[in-house]
Amino acid sequence: MALDLVSLVAPGHTALVLQEVQNGVVGEPSALPQLAAAAAAVDLIRHCAQLAEAARARRIPVIHCTAETRDDGLGGNQNARLFMGVKKSPVPLSPGSRAVQPPDEIGVADTDLVLVRYHGLGPMTGTQLDSVLRNLSVTTIVGVGVSVNIGMINFAFDAVNRGYQFVMPRDAVAGVPPDYAEAVIANTLSLVATLTTTESLLGAWDQPRS
Repeated sequence: MALDLVSLVAPGHTALVLQEVQNGVVGEPSALPQLAAAAAAVDLIRHCAQLAEAARARRIPVIHCTAETRDDGLGGNQNARLFMGVKKSPVPLSPGSRAVQPPDEIGVADTDLVLVRYHGLGPMTGTQLDSVLRNLSVTTIVGVGVSVNIGMINFAFDAVNRGYQFVMPRDAVAGVPPDYAEAVIANTLSLVATLTTTESLLGAWDQPRS
């Protein structure tokens, strides 16, 4: 196990942040079925559940960043094809609905935080995430979720621009089509994030620390 990863993701300065890992996005039924299929192909929900369980056991904050859309659309984006596509979906991301809840395998523990957004492409736009992380003395973000096409890129860039270390388990993220997502990970995200796997990250959290 590389010592740099052990130090980078050590409890005390690390948080696990799940971006749109919610039933109506990566589960069934999904407002974005192709993305849900890509997430299923890499076993994203199981990997996120493993990471969340391990983080909680080590008192590493677990933060769920979910996307919701009011049924009347008030306050939501109308300025991109993505938003209009989600709006037309038969699976609404209505506040309080099952679609905006994390999958049962992951759940929400009493110690978890849930930050909801109605606007933007990533979890640091129009939310309290940055302030919450700083209040928790976090300097390393383990970012998981969707999508590699947009949301995870936005998340990684926003985090790095704010001075955080960004760690990404590549089997706990997904995008469409899968080969494009792999190209983005290899050629873009690898330049700003520390890439790893769920297994390696769990191993790093199991290493003894001085």
